[in-house]
Parts: sequence; structure tokens; C-alpha cells
Amino acid sequence: MDVMPQQDPESGRPAEPSPQDPYVMPAEGATAVPPPPPTLRTTLRRAAFGAVAAGVLLAGALVAVEDGEGDGPKEPGPVERAEAATTAGSPASLSDLTALIGDRQKWVESHPEDAPSLATLGTAYVEWARRSADTAYYARAEETLKRSLEARAGERGNGEAWVGLAALANARHDFLAAKRWGETVKKQQPKAWSVYPVLIDAYTGLGDQKAATAATERFGELRKGVPALARTAELYRGQGWREDALATAREAADRATQPAEKAEALHRLGELAWERGEPEEAVAQFDAALRTDAGHHASLAGRARALVALERTDEALAAYQSALEKLPRPEYALELGELYESLGLDGDARTQYAGLREMAAGAKRAGVDESLLLARFEADHGDPDEAVELLRGQWRKQHRSAAVADALGWALHRAGKSEEGLEYAEQAVGTGVRNASYAYHLGMIQRELEDYGPARRNLEQAVRTNPAFSPLAAPLARQALESLGEPPPGGPGDMQPPPPPPAPEPKPEPKPKPKLEAERETEREAERETKPEAPAAPSKSPAPAPAPSKEAAAGSAAPAEGGASKSP
Repeated sequence: MDVMPQQDPESGRPAEPSPQDPYVMPAEGATAVPPPPPTLRTTLRRAAFGAVAAGVLLAGALVAVEDGEGDGPKEPGPVERAEAATTAGSPASLSDLTALIGDRQKWVESHPEDAPSLATLGTAYVEWARRSADTAYYARAEETLKRSLEARAGERGNGEAWVGLAALANARHDFLAAKRWGETVKKQQPKAWSVYPVLIDAYTGLGDQKAATAATERFGELRKGVPALARTAELYRGQGWREDALATAREAADRATQPAEKAEALHRLGELAWERGEPEEAVAQFDAALRTDAGHHASLAGRARALVALERTDEALAAYQSALEKLPRPEYALELGELYESLGLDGDARTQYAGLREMAAGAKRAGVDESLLLARFEADHGDPDEAVELLRGQWRKQHRSAAVADALGWALHRAGKSEEGLEYAEQAVGTGVRNASYAYHLGMIQRELEDYGPARRNLEQAVRTNPAFSPLAAPLARQALESLGEPPPGGPGDMQPPPPPPAPEPKPEPKPKPKLEAERETEREAERETKPEAPAAPSKSPAPAPAPSKEAAAGSAAPAEGGASKSP
């Protein structure tokens, strides 16, 4: 149903507010010494001028009273406030945004060829859909922005319609299209500050940190004040520069004047406190945001997240339910479902998961790609293989932010492909962002791959960064750390250089003999070589008979010659 108009579309636009500078220097040459008293001539001249001026003021006052406009300057209405916020690059409250939409709807009905008004209306539809989670308005935004370009082409000065299409593409998570629209405007109008916020969002969604940094710096040069501070704080946050992000976000909150702008700055401070593991501070900032602008429903979900960490479960459940009622985003359904699951309320968890699927399906019909969120859900609560396919599709679209890299690495791990998932998980953590979930995912993958030293470090980092980063995952991180045990003395083994390989043992050399003993051995060897060998020992036989005498030998010789002897 269309929003009803609230104000005359031809009402004058208020002057663009300039950033408030608390450090106002005195006029050049100012002094604390009082001026000398005026002369009599000077006094009479001033009196004459005063009388003339009084007459003019009196006549003006009479005319004002007759016209019924003597009550002072007119306060800006909701349409004017919304236009002023848009002109300054700040968010408008939902009530003022509603008034602006109704006003422009009425105007373009009678002025269908008014390209600037159509561009304003189309961009307002995008913001309304984003702030209310009513994705049906994205189709209206697209139709209205195309009508604006038909009335006047972008090349003929209708760059605001192109900026609106870039904002629409970002809201639908089509970051490549948003980059193309934004860079087209940037090429034609490099000093048009309004294009840089959509370019920052597009580059961030594509994971191009260098381009996002350059666009943020250029935006700060062209548009001073709270909007530039807010974008700079987000840049620092994404790079892990916590102290710089906090200081810049606080400055933005201090300098914000409009309720919607102030609430957005306080919400950012709450998010930073939550990521630092300071839930009490986070609750205080989210409460302050809601007091400043009751329509800042995202702070309800942030408050619920912090209440879970404080173990104020009943309050957290009520805050989540209120957030989903007023701002039905599928990520809130996932968070509430996981809270129910951590409490053992599986039936309530399944109800929230079913609601998540329905919201994602409705968003898809409106052209919104919720693949990242669906993949996160499938990896932990559904089909990890389907999660991998969804995220590979995102990667092919050049959606390579830290969030996509982390989700893809975790999905691959859950699908049994930890070695492949390690590369993506390391890439997510390598961006520098201080996200406890990213560190947890990387640590669990490294633990699965038996790389225990880095696994222990990343799991400790997750628990130290935010001890209650998830009602389901945080207890698992602590259990994994306990299973790894304490690191060995002297630090993790992988931090020490590997020991050198053992050298082969040399063969033992003969022990040198004393010189005297060596000389003796040489002499003995020489004797053995020159001395003749001894004869062999004779065998044992009977001793020989003694030799006969000469007479006996002669008597026995005669008969031997004649033959046998005769007996006497």
C-alpha cells in the first residue's frame, strides 16, 4: 500500500547544514581590551540611524502580523528534514522517510516527467526497503528509477538515477553491477560526493580493500562531517584497527545532531563494543540508540546479541522476537534459532530455521541474493555440500569479501574438504578484521589437519576476542582448546627450527701403539722373514743296535761269498 503524502512537494528546502566545529577561532585581530567610548558626534549619528532602522523594523513587524506570520521562522517539516538528511548524506528517520515517499508519490502523479523527483522517489524506496526489510519495495525502486532515466538520460545530467540504481544493486547484493553504475557516475562527475558511499559498499562486497580505501578517502575530501567519519570508522573496523575505529566512531556520535544520524552512530559504537567482547557496554550503546530513535530496530537485535553474552536469556529472547517482528531479516532468525538450539529447544529452533528459508525465498523473488546467509545456515544446520555450491557461485561473481572467504572455507571443512577450505579461511583472517568467528573457523580447520600450534593460537584468539561470540560455537572453541592441551615448554613446536639430520658415525681408527712397542714389533716381523724354517720332528722308532767289532765283521763275511755254510 502506498504511503500517504504528508506535505506540499513545493515547500522550500532548508539550507544545507554545515558541519558543526566545536573549535571556533576568534575573529582575526580580536582583543579583550574594551574599545574607547564613542564621541558625541558618533553618538548622534548612531541615534539617527537607529531611528530609521526602528521605523523599518516596525513596518516589517506590522506587515508580518497582518499576514499571520509573526510566530518566528517556520520549523522544517518531515519532508524537509528527510531532504536535508539526504542532502547531507545522513540517514533519515523512518517517519520522515515515510513523509518524503508520500510527498513524491503525489507529486509525480501530476508531473510524470520530473526526472529528479522520480530519482529521489526511487532512491527513497531503496532506503525504505533496506530499513524496513520489506523487499517488495525493491521492484518499485527499479521501476521508478528506470522511469527517471526515460524522462532524462543519465548522460544528460541524471546521475542521481544512476546512483539510485547502484544503491539498489548493493541492497540486492549484486556488487558487480553496483560498481559499474557507480564508476559510470564517477567517470562523468568525479566530484559528485553522493556516488562514493555506493562505491564503498560495492568495493567492500567485492573484497577490493584498496579501492574501498581510496573511495573512503575521496569521500572524506568531498564531504566533511559525520557521514565521512562514519565511513572512515567502518573502514578502520574492517582492517582490524580497533582503536582508530573506536575513536572515529565516537567523534561521529559526538558531532551527530539529527536523531536518526545520532542513533546510527550509537549503534556503531554498540557493534564495536560487542566485537571487543564488552557486552555491558554494547547494551548501553544499543539502549542509547533506541532512546534517541525508537525506529532504529537494528539496535534491538544488537541488544539481544549482547544480552545472550550476559546470560540474560529471557530478555534476549524477547529482544530477538521484537526485532524480528519489526525488522524481519533472515540473519536475526538464524541467530534466534541458534540460541534456541543452545538451550535445547530444538522445536523452536526448527521453527526459526523454517522462517529463515521463507524470508530468503521471498527476498529471492524480489531480486535479493541471500546466498551467503543461506550457505552459513546450510554449513552448520543443513547440507554442507549445498553450502559449498552456493558460495562457489558467489566467488565466481567476484564476491570475495572476508565474509564470503570465511564462509566458503568453513563450508568446505564441513563438507570434508579441510585442505581446500584452509586457503579461504586464511584469506579471511588475513584481511586483518578482528572477528572471533573467523579465528574460530580457521583454528578448527587447522586442528582437523593436525596443525596444532596454529590451531591453538587461532582458537585462543577467538575466545580472547569475544568469549561469547556464538551460543553454539563459543563452547566448542573452548572444548577444542582443552583437547589440545597446553603448548610444550619453549613455545609451540612449529615455532622452533627443525633439528639437523644426524651425521653418519665414522669407523673407529686403530689406536696408535707406543713408539718402543712399534719398533719391537717391526724387529720381530723382520726376524720371522729372515730365519729358516725348522725341520719337521722325526717319528718315534726302535733304537738301532750297536755296531759289531772288526773280528766279528770279518768272520761273518766268508760264508757269504761261498753260499750256505756247513755245520762242523
